[in-house]
Amino acid sequence: MSTLSVRLPKSIHQHAKRLARDEGLSVNQLVSSALAEKLSALDAERYLNERAERGKKVDIEAILAKTPTVEPEPNDRIPE
Repeated sequence: MSTLSVRLPKSIHQHAKRLARDEGLSVNQLVSSALAEKLSALDAERYLNERAERGKKVDIEAILAKTPTVEPEPNDRIPE
């Protein structure tokens, strides 16, 4: 473990203490969990943006136009 000092506005600190108490956590646990969640979300967004940049645009209408118009098999129907 390492130590990190963070300066917070008093209102955020009070809110964090209140929420941590309500959740049965220490403020350190709450902040650690919140930061881990935010880092995960940022990493996922970065990954998806990188994947999107590597992708290629396709004309979905042209692809759908090639599919035959047929009724689905009985076991593929959506029950009403």
